[in-house]
Amino acid sequence: MSTCTSASLDAAEPLAGTAATARTWLLIEQTGPWGAKALTDSHFDPDLGRALEAAADGTGVRVALIRRPGRHADLHGAPRRRLFLAHTAPGHSWIRTTTVTDVRAALGLDFSAAGAGDHRGLWEPYTGEPVVLVCTNGKRDRCCALFGRPLAARLAAEGCVTWEVTHIGGHRFSPTLFVLPYGYAYGRVSAELVENVVEAARGGLVALDQCRGRSTWDRPAQAADLAVRELLRECRADALDVVGTDSVRPEPGDADGEPPVAGAAAGSVRSWAITVAHTDSRAWRVVIDQRTDGAPAPASCGAPLGPPTRMAVASITALAGSAAAGMPLVPARPPR
Repeated sequence: MSTCTSASLDAAEPLAGTAATARTWLLIEQTGPWGAKALTDSHFDPDLGRALEAAADGTGVRVALIRRPGRHADLHGAPRRRLFLAHTAPGHSWIRTTTVTDVRAALGLDFSAAGAGDHRGLWEPYTGEPVVLVCTNGKRDRCCALFGRPLAARLAAEGCVTWEVTHIGGHRFSPTLFVLPYGYAYGRVSAELVENVVEAARGGLVALDQCRGRSTWDRPAQAADLAVRELLRECRADALDVVGTDSVRPEPGDADGEPPVAGAAAGSVRSWAITVAHTDSRAWRVVIDQRTDGAPAPASCGAPLGPPTRMAVASITALAGSAAAGMPLVPARPPR
């Protein structure tokens, strides 16, 4: 199976630019049931959960709970728990891991350094297979349990390094997952698609089919990265980097460059000019529109219909002075 298939062109809500944003992930093993806000509403120590949220705030680190697929017996007093710390930036992706008896050890992390890509020698390097994390938090959205848990169980049975994970956004795309070390997220996935994704990640590649974006960046930049990949048929995970973002047409009252937010007025448009650079010195200016003019869709499983916020590619232009100069302009295309 090809590892560089094109993004889906079906009539459903577009996936590009919908991944959760996190340059670095801190993943903590926690057995038993999870609440809607798992760090403070599960059998995880809520005081510790709040402390971790406060420590991670503004650092680029996202904290989530993980557990092995299967039955979720609450193993009170489980002697050891697995922790992962993973950075997803292009050319600097890494995973560190440890097993602890006291999960409060996670508070010893230098969150600012980790968010910037410096693990400070913490824990041990992870050198195993790509890590697949499937969202299964049914208390947050029942579709994640309905579709995510069977997928996670099947992947684990087939030998994938699979963990269930708490909220990673995009419940309406269930089953949804992301894969480390590169941090690309996927939606509406099947077991067969995940096999393709894992095969790609093993070789330092990214599969584009059903891809939501790389968690390293905000939503406009995720969409720009995928647009250039589709243009070039570029599947090497670290071949592209987002090196600049400028607000082109912010809505009144919005600060320049602020990431898009849910709940924008129907039919509204914001735009960003994203600079995407290739390791071979080519570069492109990608104009991304945030639109809310699509067909009504539920924000999560069972939620009322509403206008979805989507990222649409307005244009891609090769930048003068880069190795891409002289390439033909890619004109604006109708939003998909």
